[in-house]
Amino acid sequence: MANLDLKTLENWLWEAACKIRGEIDAPKYKEYILPLIFIKRLSDVFDDEIKKLTEEFGDKEIALSLVEADHSLVKFYIPEIARWENIKKHPKYGLGLYLTDVVRALAKENPKLQGVIDIVDFNATAAGKRIISDDRLHELINTLSKYRLGLEDVPPDIIGHAYEYLLRKFAEGSGQSAGEFYTPAEIGRLMARILDPEPKQSVYDPCLGSAGLLIKTQLYFKDKYKDKKVADLKFYGQEILPFSYSMAKMNIFIHDMDAEIALGDTMNNPAFKKDDGSLMQFDLIATNPMWNQDFPPSTYENDPFNRFTFGIPPSSSADWGWLQHILASLTDTGKACVVLDTGSVSRGSGAEGSNRERDIRKKFVENDLIEAVILLPENLFYNTTAPAVLIVINKDKKHKNEILLINASDRFEKGRPKNILTEEAIKEIAEVYHQWKEVEGFSKVITKEEAEKNDYNLSPSRYITISEEEEVLPLEDAIVLVKEAEEERAKAEKEMKEILEDALGIEV
Repeated sequence: MANLDLKTLENWLWEAACKIRGEIDAPKYKEYILPLIFIKRLSDVFDDEIKKLTEEFGDKEIALSLVEADHSLVKFYIPEIARWENIKKHPKYGLGLYLTDVVRALAKENPKLQGVIDIVDFNATAAGKRIISDDRLHELINTLSKYRLGLEDVPPDIIGHAYEYLLRKFAEGSGQSAGEFYTPAEIGRLMARILDPEPKQSVYDPCLGSAGLLIKTQLYFKDKYKDKKVADLKFYGQEILPFSYSMAKMNIFIHDMDAEIALGDTMNNPAFKKDDGSLMQFDLIATNPMWNQDFPPSTYENDPFNRFTFGIPPSSSADWGWLQHILASLTDTGKACVVLDTGSVSRGSGAEGSNRERDIRKKFVENDLIEAVILLPENLFYNTTAPAVLIVINKDKKHKNEILLINASDRFEKGRPKNILTEEAIKEIAEVYHQWKEVEGFSKVITKEEAEKNDYNLSPSRYITISEEEEVLPLEDAIVLVKEAEEERAKAEKEMKEILEDALGIEV
């Protein structure tokens, strides 16, 4: 079917996903259906490329033999076993084993797909029983065979949108694990508007997930320049979870983007380095790290890249560890937009004595690195109902010694199961940010001195009141504070024990 529209495509792909509902848990759908959609897209595009070569040389057999001899004539070479017409004809019996052979053959013929497509085992078992039966796989293949996904059937952007739609649908059923691979699309669109990429810039996400934030940046960039011939962006990303990494690679390929994607632990082993071993630096960073992550002190103390010069965050929350990694990864004129929990901009402020998060935040403010903090509505994310903030770090601020605060906590539409940040709100926030203006009850510009007076509390709700309700500390933030207090108490007890043992000459 030519010109397959987005709604039809979404409904069709979700119908396919529903074929395996009930047999496996909702979060597992993506591990089987997304690779199959990817294979179908590759196979249909391959058929289209063979058709063009056939028209050029006048014979299909000649076209196929040329491609067999030179795989570079097509974007991805699809071996016979992986061509959809053969997948569709395969009988039910042994289908899981056959599909596993398909992904291995694809990876063997296309090195770029190694570790991307071949991590799926369609014949896998759990407790002696197949995770997904041949019968269900057969139903899935039949449903996916209803439409083509070739070059003339659906443009890359549309299939990319559909892929994102499925990721969102899977996230709805994934609970806590959703945050490992999916940031709501509207937040990605807002971040892209704030970063406002220019030709030739490099864009990096150290916590890549399914690559949604990089893709939103690319889509915004393409829309901004439309048909103008400009140099494209260069994308980089790193992801710690193998299947999220695999989804990211598939998503990148579907969107036809120029991207270098690495698998690994960014905090402990960042993948992108210069020839001298120092961190590579990027023009723009868009990322959503796991909130309040737990890293041991050794992660920061033994860092070979000298990233944590502003201080070591508490083990209860790596938020300001991530922000220091991001800062170290920016060029001298670089800008970052980071999603974190609301507590990251307020925890520790007003407390007596030192507080590690507040003290690091203070260094960021004193060095005039924080450009804006944007409070988002609650219940936007699939792995928490808590609201988030966008923190904009800019090494080349136009408005020196000022910070723009935006309280967009009421800019949402009620939705099921999650609220939605409206398109009007996205435009309003971006406009206020780029025009650097104050709007009553929505935005306020504060100076470094005002931030200091408030003990470096940068929560927009502290400065911009939407309602008279008293601000209540979210449970997640309270838990972080309790963990931090326990850590400080344990440290104090250890120091006291060492002092007593030295004084008394005995083990206490």
